[in-house]
Amino acid sequence: MNTQLLVTILSLCFGIVCSQKKEDEIIRKKVLVTKTASSPKIDGILDDAEWQNAPVATNFIERNPNNGKPQEDSIKTEVRILYDDTGIYFGAQMYDPTPQKIAKELTERDGINNDDFFGVTLNGYNDKQQSLEFVVTAAGVQFDAKITTDGEDSTWNSIWYSGAKINDKGWAVEMKIPYSELRFPDSNVQEWGMNMFRRIQRIKASYDWNFVDNQKNSYTLFDGILQGIENINPPTRLSFTPYFSTYINNFDGKTTSSFNGGMDVKYGINDAFTFDMTLIPDFGQANFDNSILNLTPFEQQFSEQRTFFTEGTELFSKGGMFYSRRVGGEPTVYPATSEKEEVLEYPSKVKLFNAFKISGRTKKGLGIGFFNGVTQKMEATILNAETGEKRKEVVEPWTNYSVLVFDQRFNGNSSVSLVNTNVTRDGNFRDANATGILWDINNKKNTYKTFGSLKGSWVMNGETQFGTRGEAGIEKIAGKHRFSLNGNVTTQDWNINDLGFSTRTNFANYNAWYGYRILQPTEKFNNIYMNFNLNYFHRLEPFLYSNLLFNNNNSFTDKKFRVFGGGIEFTPFGQNDIYEPRTSGRHLKVPAYFDTWIWFESDSRKKLQYNFTIDYYAYNETGRNQVFTNLGLRYRFSDKFNIYWSFNPSFSNNETGFAGKNDTDIFIGRRQRNTYENALTSKYTFNEKMALSLAFRHYFSDVTYKQFYTLNQDGSLADTHNFTNNLNGTYNAWNVDLRFSWWFAPGSQLTLLYRNATSNYLETSRLNVKNNYDMLFNEPMVNNLSLKLTYFLDYNRMKNWIKKKPAKN
Repeated sequence: MNTQLLVTILSLCFGIVCSQKKEDEIIRKKVLVTKTASSPKIDGILDDAEWQNAPVATNFIERNPNNGKPQEDSIKTEVRILYDDTGIYFGAQMYDPTPQKIAKELTERDGINNDDFFGVTLNGYNDKQQSLEFVVTAAGVQFDAKITTDGEDSTWNSIWYSGAKINDKGWAVEMKIPYSELRFPDSNVQEWGMNMFRRIQRIKASYDWNFVDNQKNSYTLFDGILQGIENINPPTRLSFTPYFSTYINNFDGKTTSSFNGGMDVKYGINDAFTFDMTLIPDFGQANFDNSILNLTPFEQQFSEQRTFFTEGTELFSKGGMFYSRRVGGEPTVYPATSEKEEVLEYPSKVKLFNAFKISGRTKKGLGIGFFNGVTQKMEATILNAETGEKRKEVVEPWTNYSVLVFDQRFNGNSSVSLVNTNVTRDGNFRDANATGILWDINNKKNTYKTFGSLKGSWVMNGETQFGTRGEAGIEKIAGKHRFSLNGNVTTQDWNINDLGFSTRTNFANYNAWYGYRILQPTEKFNNIYMNFNLNYFHRLEPFLYSNLLFNNNNSFTDKKFRVFGGGIEFTPFGQNDIYEPRTSGRHLKVPAYFDTWIWFESDSRKKLQYNFTIDYYAYNETGRNQVFTNLGLRYRFSDKFNIYWSFNPSFSNNETGFAGKNDTDIFIGRRQRNTYENALTSKYTFNEKMALSLAFRHYFSDVTYKQFYTLNQDGSLADTHNFTNNLNGTYNAWNVDLRFSWWFAPGSQLTLLYRNATSNYLETSRLNVKNNYDMLFNEPMVNNLSLKLTYFLDYNRMKNWIKKKPAKN
């Protein structure tokens, strides 16, 4: 029945998509650039002679809020473009009758907050599939990203040059983008897709050189055309980024130190593909994880903090099958010990030996990505308390991780992808493989699309465990009225957790979604978004109704740029939770609930900005409810200094959850849970290259069990006196990072970091604040001071350094 439904949905998808008419005509502006014999100085002052005869691109068109409105002359934008044998140059004058009101908050690189900015997107293959984005704020801060039909990947970083200055006409930008940072075919005559855009923050208006229809879902479809670049010889794309780091650690009265060195290598294999490698990587300065007291049946998922794994990963994220935190994560085995043995040392992380990735896209739209990483063998130390003898046991062998992706794009905004992940461990440890075929096919008008996937997973651990996951759907992606119909099925043995992240299995879900949006301003609002969702879940084997869920979300932006909204959600028939019992074939009945929430965010242009959320669940059970709240305050003292504080208390009253089990019974506990999270971030930015930042978080959660039950076969609960374990607990996590960053040269950075951290878990609850803090600060604290230097070396510049001087006559 499930297979037939998926086939029906898939057939409907292709039928609707293939029945559409030909693509609407998109007008593409053109600009013809000229070559310059000498390069202008990149300082944000447009007084260089080279700019005087350069062609001018102007007549920008508003994208938001008044889509399609020509830019007014008083705030017009004029851009001059040049090229030489090393790169392409942009000189932009942004007119503004009130230069003193230009928003120019200083941030670190890749940060855009309360800023006016100017940017360029370049597509060397002119295929409307992917562009490289380069942005400069009025404060001179750089931002860069990759843009594809899937969205914007801001983790991509490039080496380019820019300058920005406020002047009596408004403000100006100069940019040089070297050819080594771009991708384009090996051809004597180039024709690139290009767009340019501008943001005026005080009126929250966005403008583009080539008109962008905000009712469509892809920015890359609306490129203009850049012509005139001829007979250029791109340089070799080869760079080295060596690093040196030193650490001083103090923990529990012991002080240790270390010195490390390694290098990243980047090489342009050809015009389309790039090789990246990290040798002896050092991730000691990665941001801390926001750990929580996790009472769910599922592992907590953390975001990736390591630079190598966050940059240029848009291909590897296809299908959600690669979770990079598995590479260099926790060991997969905990040693078995006898009654006389104890584990003295157990590695919390596996060391990454090296990793590399190759990625790019051909001129015919085929994207290819290959990742490979190797982690070292890790051992635990075990002590025999009776004999004093110590032994070593391997808890993670030498392991190879690989990901292979093929992504073929066509028809402007469609793709079919193949993704394979593989984990091979040395010896008798488990191996794993997963493969998926994905499709995302738009009609010619880019108003409808069909999407889906077929995936399989294999886990080899003595015997092979094979699982599958499939999805199919259709979606209307343009206009005021949008909708989506889709379904997915996941079998019991689906498991990609050796290199991916998966939680729920053995279920089917069918979803219907309708969205309504107003993107042109009305009398009271700049935009309005509404959507309605209906989800039905059931267990696959044996069949069991799981949940029917409806929700509605609404968002409004008013004329004062305040953003607010809310919604409702309810499950009219309650839920059969098939995961909470932690036992296959069993389920826990959860009563029906009604959830409602509201949220508000004040005008972000103001010095003081605040936001809040209140989310309340009322269950169809006496005394059972949940409350989630959030309060955020940000104050901008100046363009250099700001501070943000957030407070997130939540309370869950009379919830039920897994408590334990024995050979015959599963025990469920009724509990009260209170959680408080305080976070403070602050940043002082000295200039566009130097900043001091503070990140603080204290997380506190306690749980108190009131009563225990035995789980019946039908999911109901029966009173029990057979379970008397103390499960009350309090978890604290305390983290402080104080970081000084200096981008002293393009691609080169010096970082000084002080870190203070501790955590504890207490087998008691409902402590008062003073006692809780006293017990937390009695725990050993990590105090860490580290200094890391990375330096960017470009092969072409290095060649000039080592050239022999000509012999004297």
